[in-house]
Amino acid sequence: MRYWQVLKLFWSTAIAAELEYRLNFAIAALTSSINLSGSLFGLFLFYRTGYEFSGWTWEEALIVLGLFTFLQGCAATFLSPNLNRIVEQVQEGTLDFVLLKPISSQFWLSTRKISPWGFPDLCFGLILILYAGIRLNLDPLNYLIALFPLTLGLIILYSLWFILGATSIWFVKIYNVTEVLRGLLEAGRFPLVAYPSLFRVFFTFIVPVAFLTTVPAQTLLGRSSGVWLLGSALLAIALFYCSQIFWQFALRFYTSASS
Repeated sequence: MRYWQVLKLFWSTAIAAELEYRLNFAIAALTSSINLSGSLFGLFLFYRTGYEFSGWTWEEALIVLGLFTFLQGCAATFLSPNLNRIVEQVQEGTLDFVLLKPISSQFWLSTRKISPWGFPDLCFGLILILYAGIRLNLDPLNYLIALFPLTLGLIILYSLWFILGATSIWFVKIYNVTEVLRGLLEAGRFPLVAYPSLFRVFFTFIVPVAFLTTVPAQTLLGRSSGVWLLGSALLAIALFYCSQIFWQFALRFYTSASS
């Protein structure tokens, strides 16, 4: 309960501060709509001549794109405002004040801020998923079941991002590395079968993009096997645990601003 109270305080103050610049929301919505239009156009180029990704109709591919857009909104709302600031905390020495607080430093660094500018992507993603689901006559139960792998995908994305953020204790400036990660995650716009075999292996076992969008989409469509769901769960648990262990390991090398 103490952590929930702290989280409520964090987010209420963060939203109050962000809403001082309300024009940013309109700009964010416009940017999101342009990005989504570009993604839809790119997907349309594949399907306009009757071509289909193997086993994926137009509406099914829209679900993958909708899930990607939703995850992008989650990242912009919850992850980016917090995890990108770990670098600043180390550079400016303000990480000292975080470590002195009677609360988990990982929790503080991961939840301190929330940005409403990611809400448009969240809404556009949900609209796209619901539209495609209606066209495919999906059962409402499918949406509930798909929440499980989608949540696991969020945990995987968070863990990868936090581990990269923790490396700033050694390398300080890691903006390029996080941008590379975000660039690789762009592959989640399309079903995994859209890529050659070698890339499928890379996006499954090296950078687990498949577990972020394709597996939740397959679950929503009712054709995901238990092996993939089990793999998602094991990967999410392992990466989250690794993020905690790696953060504690990294703090051993943090010398603070005053030492």
